[in-house]
This record gives sequence, structure tokens and C-alpha cells, in this order.
Amino acid sequence: MCMGVRTIMKPWYPILLAAMIVPNAAPASPIKYAETQVQASGPTGPLAGTLLAPETPSAPLVLIIPGSGPTDRDGNSPLGIRAGSYRLLAEGLAARGVASVRIDKRGMFGSAAAVPDANAVSIADYVSDIQAWATSIEKRIGANCIWLLGHSEGGLVAMAAARSVPHLCGLILVSTAGRPMGEVLREQLRANPANEPLLAQAFAAIDALEAGRRVDGASLHPALQPLFAPQVQGFLISAFALDPAKLLAGTKLPVLMLQGQRDMQVSANDARLLLAAAPGATLTLLPGVNHVLKSVASDDPAANIATYADPALPLAPGVLDSISEFLQKHGQPAPRKSDHP
Repeated sequence: MCMGVRTIMKPWYPILLAAMIVPNAAPASPIKYAETQVQASGPTGPLAGTLLAPETPSAPLVLIIPGSGPTDRDGNSPLGIRAGSYRLLAEGLAARGVASVRIDKRGMFGSAAAVPDANAVSIADYVSDIQAWATSIEKRIGANCIWLLGHSEGGLVAMAAARSVPHLCGLILVSTAGRPMGEVLREQLRANPANEPLLAQAFAAIDALEAGRRVDGASLHPALQPLFAPQVQGFLISAFALDPAKLLAGTKLPVLMLQGQRDMQVSANDARLLLAAAPGATLTLLPGVNHVLKSVASDDPAANIATYADPALPLAPGVLDSISEFLQKHGQPAPRKSDHP
């Protein structure tokens, strides 16, 4: 998924472009649920989201954290992503008795008033927003703890938030990289032979950003300029500085890693790296599932990418069951004030 706003694009999806379907089983007795528009406090205006709450006493509550780019609360983006993955997740979980809040990131969509510039953001800013959402949810529905479900880059935010956000039940890391973003970005660029003439420039830019130094975007090849635009370099510096495995190491929280094996943006090896950092976690690998959690029948990249723009496709088999079974297994753990080892 992409990070950025209106016209600026950030890593995952643009690089993927350079470089699906069996319904989930429904519960035997349908569970009724209500949809409510909810808000949390942002720096200059409200953060906006959607609550789906089943009529189930003490239902687990999952906060769905979106991936990179101008990705809205439903998992869609003006850059061509219309998979609706987060909406489908929320609806499927509600039908299984699990409440959820899915959110728009600061400066985007319903949260546009939260900050004047959605590009002037860091991972720490997103963590602050998760803290605001946790406080708002606790006040609104009285949940004793909440689960953080982070998709793609949202998984990095979830792991960073787990170090400071109180009253967490645990983490659900979906399609989440297990290596620093700079390493993933280098791999994605290498994967497309057409990028060969650009690699030296791109890698030099990544090296500089990893060292906390901005780069002169105007000096880069035009194809690289959107990726390393001045507006997004502050965010990239903040993201490149984080190592997901180190963030997760020593966690006391229950953790589920859910990874599709036809994901062209994050690999099963990433999930295994996260598992090595948190050996007590649960790893679920789903065959034939891609980055937006849809089924793909072959290794054809075009067929894989086509699912990103098809809202009619349901989530792949196993996605909802894996999450709901994990939540059922762990119930509602006693909340902790933080996740420091």
C-alpha cells in the first residue's frame, strides 16, 4: 500500500508497479452489528474512523492501522487501489463477534483537518495518533484493552506503538516487513531489471536517508524523484531508522503474524524474521494470498496486481478465520501500561 497524500507517493506500491476466489466461511448464526462514525483528537482537528460493533458482550476490539500511502480507512487509494481490504476485514470480523475501528491517517480523507500537511509526518506522529485512538475507544466503549492490527507499513506503526500505548491486548501484524524499510526498498528496486540504470542513485539516496541526511531530489533521475521527493524525506528518515525485529524483540504481548505467500511486496521470510524476534508469537502463512489479502491463482504479476483494483473480490480463505481464532484463543488479556520488556 502507499504512503503519502494527494500527489506525493511513498514507497511500497509505486515500486511494485515499477518493478483473485473463495468466500470465507460465515458463522452458523449471523451476528448483528452496528456501524458508527467515530473521532479521536488530532493536533489541529479530529481524526476520523468507523466503528463496527457487534451485539456481543465484551467483544474484542481491533484497531486497524492502514498501510503506506494515501490509503483510506477501507484500504483504498486514489493511486489505483480499490481492494477494500480493511472494510472487508472489519465486516468479516464483526460477523464473527469482533469489534473494530478502522481509521483515516492524519491529514487525509476524513482526518484531513487533523494536520495542515499530511506529508509532514513521522512514525512517531502516527504513534501519537494511535495513543489518541486508544484513549477515545476506551472512553467510548469501555474496552479494557485493544488489539492493534497493522497492515504493511501499519505493522511498523503498531510495533512502535506497542512500546508506549497503554492497555493493549496484543498485536496482529499483517503483510508486515521484518527488516528496516531501506532494506526492503533496495530489494524491491533490484527485483525489476528495468531499474538497473537507476540503482546506484537510488541506493545512494537510501544510504543518506538511513544516516538521517536529506538528499537533493532535483539531482535524481526523474523516475526516482517521486520516491525521494523533498516533502516525504522527513517521513522516510523516521521510517528507515526503525528495525521491526528490534521493536518486537522481548515483547510480552500476544502477537500474530499473518503473511500471504504470493505477496510481491513483503515476503514470508519477513514474517519469519519477526517470529525469530518474538519466538512466542504465532505465525500463519497463507498459500495463494497476496499483499491486499486476496487470492491469486498463479505467480503472474499482472494477475496479482489486478486484484488491487477489484473490490468485488472477497478476502482470501483463511484470513478472517486465522485472526478470529487467534483472538478467541487469547481472549481479553489483562491490559498492561506499556510493552517494554
